[in-house]
Amino acid sequence: MGMTISEKILGAHSGIEANAGDIVVADIDYAMGQDGTTPLSIRAFQKMKGGSLKNSDRLSIVIDHSSPSPNEGVSALHKMMREFAEEKGCNIYDIGEGVCHQLIPERGHVVPGDLVVGADSHTCTYGALNAFSTGIGSTDLAAVWLTGKLWFRVPSTINIVYRGRLPKGVFSKDIMLHTVGKMTADGASYEAVEFRGSTISRMSVDARMTMSNMAVEMGAKAGIFECDQKVMDYVSAKTNRQPKPTGSDDDAVFSRELEIRVSDLIPMVARPHSVDNVAPVEALLETPIQQAFIGTCTNGRLEDLRIAARILKGRRIKHGVRLIVAPASKNIFLDAMRVGIIHTIVKAGGVFVTPGCGCCVGTHNGIPSDGENVISTANRNFKGRMGNSNAFIYLASPATVAASALKGCIADPREVVW
Repeated sequence: MGMTISEKILGAHSGIEANAGDIVVADIDYAMGQDGTTPLSIRAFQKMKGGSLKNSDRLSIVIDHSSPSPNEGVSALHKMMREFAEEKGCNIYDIGEGVCHQLIPERGHVVPGDLVVGADSHTCTYGALNAFSTGIGSTDLAAVWLTGKLWFRVPSTINIVYRGRLPKGVFSKDIMLHTVGKMTADGASYEAVEFRGSTISRMSVDARMTMSNMAVEMGAKAGIFECDQKVMDYVSAKTNRQPKPTGSDDDAVFSRELEIRVSDLIPMVARPHSVDNVAPVEALLETPIQQAFIGTCTNGRLEDLRIAARILKGRRIKHGVRLIVAPASKNIFLDAMRVGIIHTIVKAGGVFVTPGCGCCVGTHNGIPSDGENVISTANRNFKGRMGNSNAFIYLASPATVAASALKGCIADPREVVW
């Protein structure tokens, strides 16, 4: 019987034939924690009587969620992380370096065939690089620090095939919002999802990361793409590690198979207060907005900023709208400066915050007021997500967010896209 990508990777890392439903103990290639979870991991590691870190060269901790620190309590946690990294000899990405889920692939820590874990639910992002990557709890991360291993129940896999060419004004974020709406927020609980098809093969790695990032929004354990030349070019430019491309067998057993034709897809928006509460942009036109946010681990990459800048170029955002932008990393910020994207967005009325999570988690930058509507490129819109449970968050692509900032209400990007 053939095997899926997940079964192959978990089997290779546990030394046994791993089939869906099996429990395995697997070696971890890379592990990550961020400032909302790492302090809990440090305390758990201490309770476990941990001494040195197992495979310290395969670990990173990232200060990105509250970066720079908004208060003395968070500053104390950041200090704890810095001191731990110094004492244990593990890598730390400090304030301004960027979002963990951009930094880990960008800095060459992941290659095809890897098994990666992170104390953050959107660790599934690295599935775009043909890795099995998944979010874990803080205590589990401490166990990885101690042993270099972790147990898994091998997930079954859903196969989703996308066919056709994307229409004007429609992007991978729209595809994923459509998919999550179709699957529902728990429709793939503890399953892996494989994304494939002619639509995918034409996508950039950045666009694929948007989709794998949101796999968890339908409950998936992992969202994985096949390895192609685009992926190989991406990783070879960032690391000398040997990739281990992994694909499903022709006779692999999937729990479900779904085909989605994208040729007729239109821009999509997730309405408050659930990511699967999805509607075509046409159903929400003229909904007033007070804040627009471009960034996050979902859509803060150079490709995303470039799309927004092309829409904003030579225009001004609507009076009364706040457009806030958070590049996903310092390197993206610098690249955006070099090619004029920053100038274009600022001249249009946008403002930039420190590379990192920015407004998304609601701990410091850009917290909306009561009753305000926000349109965001983030991945979640539940009550309180951006720091105010009395605000309303709509999720959309960078193109839709930029178009809406210009108009002062939810707008169809097809009216202004190049």
